Amino acid sequence: MDETPDQKLPKRYEALADEIAASIRSGALRAGDRLPSVRQASAARRVSPSTVFEAYYLLEARGLIAARPRSGYYVTAAQPVAQQRMPEPAQPVGEVQAVAVAERVQQLLGLARERDLAPLGSAFPSPALFPLATLSRALGRAMRVLDPWRTVEDLSPGHEGLRRQIAIRYIGAGFSLDPAELVICNGAMEALNLCLEAVTRPGDLVAVESPCFYGALQALERLGLRAVEVATDPRGGVDLGSLAALLERHPIKACWLMPNFQNPLGSLMPVENKRALVALLRERGVPLIEDDVYGELYFGERRPPPAKAFDEAGLVLHCGSFSKSLAPGYRVGWAAAGRHAQEVARRKLMSSLSAAVPSQEGLAEYLRHGAYDRHLRQLRRTLADGQARALRAIDKHFPPGTRVTRPEGGYFCWVELPPAVDALALHRLALSHRISVAPGALFSADQRFRHHLRINYGHPEGGRTEAALKTLGQLARSLCG
Repeated sequence: MDETPDQKLPKRYEALADEIAASIRSGALRAGDRLPSVRQASAARRVSPSTVFEAYYLLEARGLIAARPRSGYYVTAAQPVAQQRMPEPAQPVGEVQAVAVAERVQQLLGLARERDLAPLGSAFPSPALFPLATLSRALGRAMRVLDPWRTVEDLSPGHEGLRRQIAIRYIGAGFSLDPAELVICNGAMEALNLCLEAVTRPGDLVAVESPCFYGALQALERLGLRAVEVATDPRGGVDLGSLAALLERHPIKACWLMPNFQNPLGSLMPVENKRALVALLRERGVPLIEDDVYGELYFGERRPPPAKAFDEAGLVLHCGSFSKSLAPGYRVGWAAAGRHAQEVARRKLMSSLSAAVPSQEGLAEYLRHGAYDRHLRQLRRTLADGQARALRAIDKHFPPGTRVTRPEGGYFCWVELPPAVDALALHRLALSHRISVAPGALFSADQRFRHHLRINYGHPEGGRTEAALKTLGQLARSLCG
């Protein structure tokens, strides 16, 4: 998918949002004023309704306006999110590291699963944000007409109709994907693990981001693989120069990366960097395992393309899931594994035969009826608003010198606290106040991020996140000395 010549210029919705924001700052629009409806603004400005919608969506994320049910959009009294400084990019030494994180992850996160905890450390958004009742009805419809033979026919690579619906969604991201390449798995973690197994052997080196999703580190540990951490920018993702140098220096057999809304940073690789990444790895013959579970949770005008969109050699093993965007608990993910698709399907068949047939049937039924995009629009608005609220709370309550990312999608931000704050000590204090956090030590093989936290802003109900962040900021201040 080629970029247009004016790619670096503001998009129409951004220009419209900036114009309205300027009117708010100047006082021409005041708190409580109602904005024109989407239809009115579209006609007056001669732009599409979707352009107006995205502009209003962006202004919501900035905390400048708010939607009122069945009434419209209004200027809010809230102040814009402060422009906090970004965390410093990680600069790993590029040495090979054995991985032993499973026990630490279990100890730190196993304590944070109780329902009454404020879930700042959770890996999932609030289950209240998902259409679980609608999904249940779709599952019921599918099961009433289920052909018993489907329980045999839908063994790996999985439900044909669901694979076709997944392939259709990728057309919206700007590229075609053959349904025959897809393997349905028990969630994205199984898909990622199977892909990793397909392209490595025990003792191999795998390049990962820094900081890195702890699930990737656990997978490397389980398979007896070693990690090499790549310098990663909190805004733009993996540093391609750093990666190229590591490929020269080490016999890296695979890369496990998250180009879209990386966990924990929330970083988004620019399109041109994704294209260059795929080209770099193609030259070396190195497979890319692409974790794209947050790709649908973008706050902008359209879904950012995955690296898979630029893969002409079949070296990108792309993995996605419905767990973060639609159906937590259904455990349905997939791998589009390119030239390794048959090997991934074979390993899936050997390990667990197939993903649960009822879950696949129910999701295929739901997707056929076109409700997914409506749900996603609401979910993205909610997450963007949750981010704006969280960033205001962090700016107000956390110690001076705190830095935080401002992702363009997903539901995580990465917080760099003053060096005096021990994130593990803060984690223990927070638990005593019924707040969970994810300390930075979880996100590196060598536990380097000792004054960092990953914060989940995807639990917006009842102002719970803001209250928890206020308490967490006070606790962090108490550790500054």
